[in-house]
Amino acid sequence: MRRIIVIGTTGSGKTTLARAIACRLRLPHGEQDAWNHLAGWQEAPLPQFRAAVDTLTAQPGWVMDGNYSKARDIGWARADTLVWLDYPAQVVFWRVLTRTLRRVVGRQELWNGNRETWRGAVQADAPLRWLFRTHWRRRRSCRSRPSNTRT
Repeated sequence: MRRIIVIGTTGSGKTTLARAIACRLRLPHGEQDAWNHLAGWQEAPLPQFRAAVDTLTAQPGWVMDGNYSKARDIGWARADTLVWLDYPAQVVFWRVLTRTLRRVVGRQELWNGNRETWRGAVQADAPLRWLFRTHWRRRRSCRSRPSNTRT
């Protein structure tokens, strides 16, 4: 295991696990959310995002977390290991709720100067709402892939 991707629904612990694996194996870590969310919550242009994935995954060893389909063809084709964090919705909901509250109250900086806000916490693309839109769909799509599928 030298080229590892950690996937899972929002709030499943992808970044936490990926950082721990990278530290343990002494490999560079890449977080797709950090590449995607530019200052002011602006979405990175597609070529810029794909270039970040390409740069990390061109190395002989790395750990990357994230589910972004817009660069899946790059990362998944180069990975030798895929870790899927598949927890029940109730577990993930509680994690996302407490994480959101902690981030908003603590004014925690996430990526590129961005912080979660009370207003942002209820928007359509906020993690709590995103969880309900994607959790079950992602579980179905991951389960339907044969274990030897690379893309």
